[in-house]
Amino acid sequence: MKAISVLGSTGSIGTQTLELACEFPDRFRVVALTAGNNLDLLLEQILRHAPEAVALADGDMVPQLRERLEALDPARQPARLPELLGGPEGLCAAAAWPSADLVVTGIVGCAGLLPTLAAIRAGKDLALANKETLIAAGPVVLPELAKSGSRLLPADSEHSAIFQCLQGTPWADTARLSTGVPTPGLRRIQLTASGGAFRDWEPADLAKATVADATSHPNWSMGRKITVDSASLMNKGLEVIEAHYLFGLEYDAIEIVIHPQSIIHSMVELADTSVLAQLGWPDMKLPILYCLSWPGRLPTPWRRLDLTEVGSLTFRKPDPAKYPCMELAYAAGRAGGTMPAALNAANEQAVALFLEERIHFLDIPHLIEQVCDRHRADRMDSPSLEDVLDVDGWARRATREAAAALQARLPATLPA
Repeated sequence: MKAISVLGSTGSIGTQTLELACEFPDRFRVVALTAGNNLDLLLEQILRHAPEAVALADGDMVPQLRERLEALDPARQPARLPELLGGPEGLCAAAAWPSADLVVTGIVGCAGLLPTLAAIRAGKDLALANKETLIAAGPVVLPELAKSGSRLLPADSEHSAIFQCLQGTPWADTARLSTGVPTPGLRRIQLTASGGAFRDWEPADLAKATVADATSHPNWSMGRKITVDSASLMNKGLEVIEAHYLFGLEYDAIEIVIHPQSIIHSMVELADTSVLAQLGWPDMKLPILYCLSWPGRLPTPWRRLDLTEVGSLTFRKPDPAKYPCMELAYAAGRAGGTMPAALNAANEQAVALFLEERIHFLDIPHLIEQVCDRHRADRMDSPSLEDVLDVDGWARRATREAAAALQARLPATLPA
């Protein structure tokens, strides 16, 4: 039985991971959970899974959780109350929990960086669903992986697809992941993208896009931030940077392809021009389960893929005029060093401002570009963790400043 620690247990990745633990109770045991402020859901998870440790991002909420656990009817209380932890130190302790075999990193944004590094330094294997681990801190994380021997298993559907395709080659070696060394025989990666909420919109119509429009994904059920990233295609740009660090290919060999059906989750081209693809219904449980069960596969009763039901698979190149964030991500990746960290932080802050309806959708790429341009002169090639965190904080402040200046020049009239 594999013991797992789930970082971000009340989020999309976390809840689906725990659903899998329930579906396969003889294969997976939950030993640690971390969460934000959704105490109602967290309490249910504690009662169902009886973890050894629970950590809250906000340490001030720990007494409230303890009171709620102790106030439960004795018949409902777990046989042993979990050790309750709080704050950044608590998250890191849960990530490095001694009995855990695998850590699922589902915390969104740079908030997940420190716990993920704690898990790596403790020698834990990781199911990586936190893009920022490699995007913002790739130059820091790669040496830590080499030092600890931790294995990174990609939980994103696209990177999992690439990883699964490579299992069918002579170079199926997870130790190569995140070494910065190109995977032998791998010539090209094609990351498929649904195209997001605006894939059928004309570029000129994006000026009237609302938050409701941007958070209505046609294929996937995801959190609001990642759904906006899908609408701007920044999620795919970030995945390009992540694929560079995972598989060692240069940016010219990593392509984005719009695939509206979301049946092919990504493709790899090998040295002899053979192309391998991984297919399946759009369901994040499949890549998560592959991480949990790797190197094996578990039989499931899930709906099987029927291509005659799908009917047709279509592909097209993304339109740079509609998706300027894509080109910004490629440029940041090629610049390297701390530039991807600045890009990622600026995007997180800009998307937050958009979700608060303080800026327009089209302001997101403009703000990101301004911040990256300002950072160009200060970019560092070999940053430390402290450097990455400093750049992250600076880029967030710079994005807010740029947004305030934008609003001062042109008062926002957001779409109704």
